[in-house]
Amino acid sequence: MTDRLSIALAQINPTVGAITTNIDRIRDARAEAAARGADLMVCPELAVTGYPPEDLVLKPFFLDVVEQAVRELAAETADGGPALLVGAPWRDGDKRHNAVLLLDGGRIAATRFKVDLPNYGVFDEKRVFTPGPLPGPINVRGVRLGVPICEDMWSADVIETLAESGAEILVVPNGSPFELGKHDQRVQLAVRRVTESSLPLLYVNQVGGQDELVFDGASFALGADCRLVAQAPAFTEHLLITRWERGEDDVWSCADTECVAPPEGLESIYAALVLALRDYVTKNRFPGVILGLSGGIDSALAAAIAVDALGAERVHGVMMPSPHTAQDSLDDAAESAELLGCKLDTVPIVPAMEAFERMLLPAFAGRDPDATEENIQARSRGVTLMALSNKFGPMVLSTGNKSEMSVGYATLYGDMCGGYAVLKDVYKTTVYALARWRNAHQTEGAFGPAGRVVPERVLVKAPTAELKPDQTDQDTLPPYDALDDILRCLVEKDLGVAEIVARGHAPEVVDRVWRMLHLAEYKRRQAPPGPKITPRLFNRERRYPITNGFGSIA
Repeated sequence: MTDRLSIALAQINPTVGAITTNIDRIRDARAEAAARGADLMVCPELAVTGYPPEDLVLKPFFLDVVEQAVRELAAETADGGPALLVGAPWRDGDKRHNAVLLLDGGRIAATRFKVDLPNYGVFDEKRVFTPGPLPGPINVRGVRLGVPICEDMWSADVIETLAESGAEILVVPNGSPFELGKHDQRVQLAVRRVTESSLPLLYVNQVGGQDELVFDGASFALGADCRLVAQAPAFTEHLLITRWERGEDDVWSCADTECVAPPEGLESIYAALVLALRDYVTKNRFPGVILGLSGGIDSALAAAIAVDALGAERVHGVMMPSPHTAQDSLDDAAESAELLGCKLDTVPIVPAMEAFERMLLPAFAGRDPDATEENIQARSRGVTLMALSNKFGPMVLSTGNKSEMSVGYATLYGDMCGGYAVLKDVYKTTVYALARWRNAHQTEGAFGPAGRVVPERVLVKAPTAELKPDQTDQDTLPPYDALDDILRCLVEKDLGVAEIVARGHAPEVVDRVWRMLHLAEYKRRQAPPGPKITPRLFNRERRYPITNGFGSIA
């Protein structure tokens, strides 16, 4: 029996499927943990493969590579350095499990399997994994550790079993994605488990972007008295060292260590968007991004996020004026690029519009101009951006927001084209709030300039697609403060008409927004991915049929 144990929480940023790279990250973190005197290093859930590996887990040869990599890593622990708790998909006979493995003394010393497999929201673990049995503690250097895996902490059963079977400290590996307010929810839940078990708890979370998910890290530890005793910074890789000592009452306590408060509100959203875009572009090996800079708020904010994520030299703006583009828009796009220090080219789309007009004139004979011609403008811009992307390599960054995606105020194969939509889960009112926040603040590790990056006029002028003379968004849509409130009720809260009307909205407006939301489902299925920041992300969490005869929400 030992009375002291130093535990390192390795908050790392793995890449799904990059097993060799991920193992190297674990190996480097272990070397640092050894230098800092750790006895044990704990990695996030499925750190060997990255989380979530999805259907990669169904490939036997993928699991062969995982197993070989883990066994080679286990052999390295014969050096007398820190033991490792690593997460990996693992086979037990013909079953596949979400597992944590203890690597110590040159071998795989113990395995534990996740019991509660989440199958809601962004999670689909029952598709690829089999739940494990209720676990007992793992003996690590003479200390009995309970190791519930992520969702196992969200209900009482697993931790109750661990406490009853003699666990002394709870160590929880996680792959918990960011959404606004999620960190507080995790801490409150951990406090509940500590209160029920009377055991201290360490929570280590993955950090980084993975497709539409962004992981914020923010690993922490609670004492048996529920006091926060350690907190890692959010949105960055970090090795958090905690030093524990057994008291006379056999209760373990942690010596004072670092506690870095995570960002909240708009700051946390902005940091999540920056990290998500940086990792999507970098992990997919794009040299940078190209986007349409229209002089509007969405493209101005998207460009600011891109420069903060990648650096100005990797961001290419393109202004694509039509006959309906105002001089203010040209000036505001130029000011955005100047404030950010990024490249801006101008490619007029008038020749493309004229070519399509001539080409379609016989087919359109006798028909008045309508939204068709407006959409041709948007699609000409999409073709232009994709051509520049194909020729020079940067990924097209879509700039549409959640309000527009909700009601279909976007053009398929036009402004919806792109490899990633960084504002996909950001409502229009939040777009404005983020732009104002960024003009007054800068996130840690951002590559962009300090100070104002969004022109002041962009923040105050009426938003417009500029596809016809004197057009504004509010010609077609309700005011954005009302629209966004209705959409939150419909998309994230599943409220009916009466409940939404009770919030002060006109019934005909609510019904109109519902119909627009319903009719735009086919567009959203074809939209690029984008990072989740709200409780319900389109397509991944909100899954509605395209062909849908249900026409009332009353």
